[in-house]
Amino acid sequence: MKHLLSYLFIPFFLFMSCDSWLDVVPEEDIATIDSEFETYDQAYVWLKSAYAYMQDLYDRYDDVCYTGADELVADNYLRNMSYHPEGLNIIGGRQNVLDPYCDTWFNISSGNAGRCRKDFYTQIVLCNHFITRIDNVYNLSAKDKEEWKAEVVALKAFYYFELVRRYGPVMIVPDQFDPNQEVESLKLPRSHVDTCFNYIVRLCDEVVDLLPSCNMKKSERKGYFNREAVMALKVRALCYQASDLFNGNPDYANFVNKNGEPLFSAAPADPKKWERAAEAAVNLIKHCEESGVASLVEGNSANTPLQAHMLDVEKSFQTFGWMSDEVLYMIRLQQGDGLRNYTLPYTPDGSNHTLPGACLSPSMKMVEMFYTENGLPMDQDLKWVGGGNPYALSVETDPKYTDVVALNEPILNLHRRREPRFYTSIAADRCYWRLGTATNNIHLVKTYQGEAWGLREKRLSATGPQNITGYYLKKWCSSRGTLLAHQQGLTSLGERPAVIFRLAEMYLIAAEALNECKSAPDAEVYKYLNVIRKRAGIPDVEVAWKNARDPNRVKTKTGMRDIIRQEWNIEFAFEGYRFWNVRRWKTANVEFNEKSLGWNVVGNNADSFYNNGKGPVVVYSGNKFVAPRDYFWPIRSEEVQTAGCVQNPGW
Repeated sequence: MKHLLSYLFIPFFLFMSCDSWLDVVPEEDIATIDSEFETYDQAYVWLKSAYAYMQDLYDRYDDVCYTGADELVADNYLRNMSYHPEGLNIIGGRQNVLDPYCDTWFNISSGNAGRCRKDFYTQIVLCNHFITRIDNVYNLSAKDKEEWKAEVVALKAFYYFELVRRYGPVMIVPDQFDPNQEVESLKLPRSHVDTCFNYIVRLCDEVVDLLPSCNMKKSERKGYFNREAVMALKVRALCYQASDLFNGNPDYANFVNKNGEPLFSAAPADPKKWERAAEAAVNLIKHCEESGVASLVEGNSANTPLQAHMLDVEKSFQTFGWMSDEVLYMIRLQQGDGLRNYTLPYTPDGSNHTLPGACLSPSMKMVEMFYTENGLPMDQDLKWVGGGNPYALSVETDPKYTDVVALNEPILNLHRRREPRFYTSIAADRCYWRLGTATNNIHLVKTYQGEAWGLREKRLSATGPQNITGYYLKKWCSSRGTLLAHQQGLTSLGERPAVIFRLAEMYLIAAEALNECKSAPDAEVYKYLNVIRKRAGIPDVEVAWKNARDPNRVKTKTGMRDIIRQEWNIEFAFEGYRFWNVRRWKTANVEFNEKSLGWNVVGNNADSFYNNGKGPVVVYSGNKFVAPRDYFWPIRSEEVQTAGCVQNPGW
């Protein structure tokens, strides 16, 4: 697909400073574009090309939301690699205006056929060409024309949304333009952020009823937008529009476009925006429930009830063979999943010799984010075994945790009696990791220096991959794939497209939006949150908090807001959501400036590894987030100068 995309861009989109979106070409090239829409085959090439950049976007190694947050900590080996994830530059505060990292506004890329534009605006122009010309195809049925056009309109809305959550207010470009029009007249100003969101929602509303449901899509067309995906995009857009970053944000009260027009509202936050988000989320949930088109993954069987809940959680985000009860929309990856190669261990017995070793490992913040078995934060659970000292060693004897944590031997309290999502997402010392369907495919994780999963060297070094926190990432793996050649094992389970929307997100948006609409949380707010908690194997939120240190927190709007946000962080841990959520909540300047903690991984016994019971140690302190500057991407300085586009504040 990449060579196809480059081939298409060369004749039509090779322009070096073209005001972000302009496809300034002579009339004869417009005629050439028209000729590309004469037959089914030619039009289908354009359709696939329009989606190609979206496919690239979700490669987890390159997608900033996986490595640009505080969920994973990289070692110096990965940081020093010439081709390291650009998310590390984002979280490290190294963004710039001359050549912005992960630039999706104005990005010149070199391909096999030469230099071409590779950014969202170029994709939007590609979509517009398709939308305005698809009706000219003579051998395509009217029904297919309608569906293909609707798919690309939805895709255009998606690209606009991705622009807005990166850059804030953007330019909304015309569907068509006169190639003889003066260039100066096409240098459009940025639009008010509400105008941008409303436009995205309008595009979704225009096509939602023209698309089949996700379970009705033909197998070869599952990678294109469906009805539920369009509904989910609308819900997500409305949620962002209502959130603190975009709704009544005083930081941007004086932010204007080149015409002097405000780009953000100076008025206080509008609660009606949350009402719109809540209504859209509830409607989508009801649609899925009534039609049976999607539901949360539940009811898997395993050796114990705890392991069954773990399997439910594991399968909630898996898409092997394009199969999932929960995923509303998925798309084929161009490059596969390169990130996993840097999260799995290299074991000294050679069982995983195909991997370089873990260069990325879960942060202590995420380890402590997960609830206890009672569905409460660690510092709120009066009955949790680790409440006295989570960093002390003790012994687990409860058979409930068979094959999950080591029984009858010293284990850190922090790793005991945690919720199923913890054990599904993170491999911790003296806990088990099932990799493979055979009975003996269960590994006891031992992470002291010199042990099978521990540091091989006796000191920290940048010369080779090292796990610097003492934890391994389970998420994105599968218990059906063995540790030996894990990548090949996953491949044998079938193609695994990337998840764009899953139903759990809609339940959390419903809970969050309803809580923000009301003066205090009520049964309706609890209901949508409890659906997620039930699948996770923990008590309902109002039941759990009766036994909390601060039981009234669940009864207040601000307290429930914190609870819902923690639920977001847990349910979608390591799925790329936290990177964006802490931005829309306007907490990134606090969260992302904290030091990364872990264990003393050079310690070769419990006392030294666990810092003699004194708690975690700092393993990295280079994160930097400047507010309000870093809440939005900078626009490339070349584009600002040539197009007269107003730069984002702080850049």
